[in-house]
Amino acid sequence: MTAPRAAPTYRIDPFDLRLFAAVVEHGSITAGARHIHLSLAAASTRLQQLEHALGATLLRRSKQGVRTTDAGRTLLLHAARLQRGMEALHADMAAHAHGVRSTVRVICNTAAMTEHLPGLLGRFLVEHPDIDVDLRELSSLDALLGMRQEQADIGIVSDHVGTEGLATRVFREDRLVAVLPRQGARATRRPLPFVDLLDRPFVGLPVESGLSRLLHDQALQHGRGLHHRVRVRGLDAVMQLVGEGVGVAVVPQATALRLANERVVVRPLGDAWATRRLLLCTAGDAPPGAGAAALHAFLARHSEA
Repeated sequence: MTAPRAAPTYRIDPFDLRLFAAVVEHGSITAGARHIHLSLAAASTRLQQLEHALGATLLRRSKQGVRTTDAGRTLLLHAARLQRGMEALHADMAAHAHGVRSTVRVICNTAAMTEHLPGLLGRFLVEHPDIDVDLRELSSLDALLGMRQEQADIGIVSDHVGTEGLATRVFREDRLVAVLPRQGARATRRPLPFVDLLDRPFVGLPVESGLSRLLHDQALQHGRGLHHRVRVRGLDAVMQLVGEGVGVAVVPQATALRLANERVVVRPLGDAWATRRLLLCTAGDAPPGAGAAALHAFLARHSEA
């Protein structure tokens, strides 16, 4: 009976992963070794030890250079992920070295980003000079996915997406309204069905914004698309261009109340999806880390629930 082979004692060195990635990128062991200032002999030895440690052939060698095997392609994916993790680690530790205690990762939809968070975050950051906030805008669906993949500590999403598996509480009520140029618009406060806007040109945010994705998806529910005359970076510019008569728009009600003027008409949308609640989400009852827990508690205290 053949005795089982002893497990190799060689530990994978991050430098070997860097070498392996350089060899794949440059197409040969010679070029990869030169790129990271290593001799060819040393590079070959380290790659052989790496293959032995993993128990798999990573590279097919030939006179034309090297090609990755299936195992090599798998390792390359992990190597890139680990490299990004190391870069993030160095950045975070540099922040600690400069007296920054923590960075809180927050992802949210357009309404939260533009209307509900700026003032609150300003107060929180002034009160907590040792905490930074990494804030990203995504659609509610993408923000939810990011929370489940642990890409953020805190999420703020609309309640039209399923939040199973996350701890949630109501943060704000958020209504979407239609904004139309006053010229030619009917003077009425009756709710306007979203489908009635689809024959008109739109002014909107960039295609990747959460609000743009929501409106695109809702138009598809009617078998239609949206014709955008122009996309701009901010809701203030959207409101200004609607007032100029360029097109119509759908914006958060808080935006319309803040920026409306005599040149626009604001109409409530009659669709159920346009009346929604923003939910404060975490992966557990409280996010990990003192900084994230402090921000979550602050936002919870200032919610409208």
